[in-house]
Amino acid sequence: MPSITLPDNSVRNFEKPITIDDVAKDIGQGLAKATIAGKINGKLVDASELISDDCDLEIITIQTEEGIEIVRHSCAHLLAHALKQIYPTAQMAIGPVIKNGFYYDIKLDKNLTDEDLVKIEKRMKKLAKTKYDVLREVVSREKAIETFKDRNEPFKVNLAEEIPDNEIIALYHHQEYTDMCRGPHVTNMRHLQAFKLTKVSGAYWKGNSKNEMLQRIYGTAWPSSKDLETFIKQQEEAEKRDHRKLGRQLDLFHFQEEAPGMVFWHPKGWSIYTALKDFIRFKLNEYDYQEINTPQIVDRKLWEASGHWDKYRENMFITEIDEEHANEKRTNALKPMNCPCHVQVFNQGLRSYKDLPLRFSEFGSCHRYEASGTLHGLMRVRGFTQDDGHIFCTEDQIQDETKKFIKLLSDIYSQLGFDAFEIKLSTRPELRAGTDEVWDKAELALENAIKNLNLPFEIVEGDGAFYGPKLDFVLIDALGREWQCGTFQADFILPERLDAKFVGSDSERYHPVMIHRAVLGSFERFLGVLIEHYGGALPAWLSPIQAEILNITDKQAEYCQKIADLLKKNGFRSHSDLRKEKITYKIRDHSLQKTPFLLIAGNREMENKTISVRARGGEDLGEMSIDVFIQKLQKVVDEKIS
Repeated sequence: MPSITLPDNSVRNFEKPITIDDVAKDIGQGLAKATIAGKINGKLVDASELISDDCDLEIITIQTEEGIEIVRHSCAHLLAHALKQIYPTAQMAIGPVIKNGFYYDIKLDKNLTDEDLVKIEKRMKKLAKTKYDVLREVVSREKAIETFKDRNEPFKVNLAEEIPDNEIIALYHHQEYTDMCRGPHVTNMRHLQAFKLTKVSGAYWKGNSKNEMLQRIYGTAWPSSKDLETFIKQQEEAEKRDHRKLGRQLDLFHFQEEAPGMVFWHPKGWSIYTALKDFIRFKLNEYDYQEINTPQIVDRKLWEASGHWDKYRENMFITEIDEEHANEKRTNALKPMNCPCHVQVFNQGLRSYKDLPLRFSEFGSCHRYEASGTLHGLMRVRGFTQDDGHIFCTEDQIQDETKKFIKLLSDIYSQLGFDAFEIKLSTRPELRAGTDEVWDKAELALENAIKNLNLPFEIVEGDGAFYGPKLDFVLIDALGREWQCGTFQADFILPERLDAKFVGSDSERYHPVMIHRAVLGSFERFLGVLIEHYGGALPAWLSPIQAEILNITDKQAEYCQKIADLLKKNGFRSHSDLRKEKITYKIRDHSLQKTPFLLIAGNREMENKTISVRARGGEDLGEMSIDVFIQKLQKVVDEKIS
């Protein structure tokens, strides 16, 4: 009979087969109540799983990452149960786990509203309070298909038909409701306590726009009510910080149907954009990058040679020139990335090993055709600018270049207000180019560079690019959200494809390693992240208006304008608000615009040739001369003080 080894190496022997739930009861009632599922010899299974043979067992509780994921998946099934009770004609599709929650796709004649979500959530809570058992049944494909045909669930029938022959098909019975899933799931509804439905949207069946449109109901679930409350508050704060909302409020940018996924930058937004670009350009110069600029429209021949035409064509904007209005027939594409063009610059002239490493940078304007349903403000666009860079080096130089890039990236991120970021090292995928020897060298170089900087990192096995290993840099914003921005990728393939060579010390010719790297990723997306990180209250050095000068009466209008002009001459972004409005109104208005400094002038200030200064947030900095304020503002800008 089974001998079960627990994670602490203790062994429990049983006279007959036993479920994981019963093993937990044997250990203690506290653990029994907390048991969500288990791992038998490393495989995640339901807590109702019967153990017949000797094995290693790990009991999973809701406090583990795997446990909360199971709870969220089970909540999706609870949602489906509640839906079928309220809307018996609803047809269920899929209900997977997502980050922080779950969703379920359904077909329903009625368009669900926020009021409907409240009703559905109440029914879910009512069902969970009954603490009913969830029963798992392994069935044949034929029985699964028959079950869902009888229940008028065509989407489930389709899924059952597509399950591979070697996979187990399991039905989960929630009282009168039956679903199909790989599992595992909770064995009892008592584990589902802290959940909430959040929104409803449209979604194509299987994510294919050629299929019919379904309704997708989103929800979130957490180990405790306190955790749920914390998440809800975070989401409310995130909504306040939504860059699309702030973009309208602060008059930064807009989008319109005539150019989907393309940004219309307004003066204030473009001011932020150019300030950020100037900062990045300054830092790149400091780290010995040479800025270049390459064409936006390139003949398909180059994309065919690089391999992008076959693998990336569906995401490219393609232009045709015909012989009816031109003397040539040509197929071009707006560049979706800059790397093939950078190789063309490298290939001009004979390069020596003494020229390496050679670091090119470009603020490259790129275009990619993203599906309309995926477009999301600045976060997902069709036209964007990359802070792109490519380093041409030898294999032996990879480690040093990695260290230099991480220092550059750390420097930039800290000055932009991101003190925390994570590093992920992605190693060789199963399908890859290059020899194991080259991969060994590249992976070791990246890993040693990180270790030498005493930085923590996570290894993601098998997630490297086809052409080489990579580092991804994940920012943590003010709300604790993760944003993958920076990247560093070693490429052994493109230089060979495009015949990039240098002359070595032995006078032989070799292909360089090409490192693809970016700090921000794209300006558009990064600015979206930046706006949300600061809630629109950008540091003074980035703010579109650094100082707003306000007059109390018309008498000070000329004086205020002179101050604004003086600040501009000193390189600051200033503006004078001379509207015939009460000073309290103007202060409030510019506070809502999140202006870093408000300079107020009445008769006293005009006579004394001073200004009264208020910092963002309402702090009164007192009365001071213009020269003193200029010195103060210069210090804030130079030191990148938030």
